[in-house]
Amino acid sequence: MHTMWKGSISFGLVNIPIKLHTATEDKDIKLRTLHKKCHAPIKYEKVCTVCEEEVKPEEIVRAYEYTKGKFVVLDEEDLEKLRKENEEKAVEIIDFVKIEEIDPIYFERSYYMSPNEGGGKAYSLLRKALEESQKVGIAKIVIRSKEQLAVIRVYENTLVMETIHFPDEVRKAADVPNVPSEDKVTKKELDTAILLIDQLTSEFEPEKYTDEYRTALLELIESKRQGKDTVTAATKEVATNVTDLMAALQASIDRTKPNKAAAAPPRKKAATKVKKEA
Repeated sequence: MHTMWKGSISFGLVNIPIKLHTATEDKDIKLRTLHKKCHAPIKYEKVCTVCEEEVKPEEIVRAYEYTKGKFVVLDEEDLEKLRKENEEKAVEIIDFVKIEEIDPIYFERSYYMSPNEGGGKAYSLLRKALEESQKVGIAKIVIRSKEQLAVIRVYENTLVMETIHFPDEVRKAADVPNVPSEDKVTKKELDTAILLIDQLTSEFEPEKYTDEYRTALLELIESKRQGKDTVTAATKEVATNVTDLMAALQASIDRTKPNKAAAAPPRKKAATKVKKEA
């Protein structure tokens, strides 16, 4: 499993060297965009809005727009220094809470935690302590130049770090439009709804849920491939230096042919003259 972060995590005086591994994967089917006329892939270029010319990667800088049309340019060296200063810090568990107190709206992404060299015993200690106390740890960590709030918990005998949103990143539910302020339902309607919920209630078994759209899309793609309903992208012919050189040489030969034909008779005449004198 690929390691995407190395560091250490601590609670109290206990320090655990760890590695993070992405716990989930995106299985969305990536579709390419093609030119309908020739089926060649579409190229997206970075173009300056003023110069109207393509900008090379080395000509691009990053900046913060503090007001419309005005920016603070940030040097890559400063950003890299800031990132390293924060990423190299040990991640400290700052609180322990019950996971039931955290609403699922806060959860973002999951990472498996494995002990790095020498961290096995401390890893086991934290895992056992979390299980016995039925608590989760709250910590801060910098991942990919972004500070994250995180929950550390146990999942199937493995420590998992769940990044969660900061409170100011969660929009207020009160701002959602057209939400009824009161429940205008009858007792009969409510009893019927609860009965339906009871009938559909079961144990959560994640294996029985599948992405039906993705499965159907893959089947459609495969059926088209098997039926030879495919296209081949057109290729652009690019003149090479070798081709250009050969063309230039041939043109030179063609240009010199008339000169050679004109020069041939005098040489023949000269040879005849010498023979007669002999």
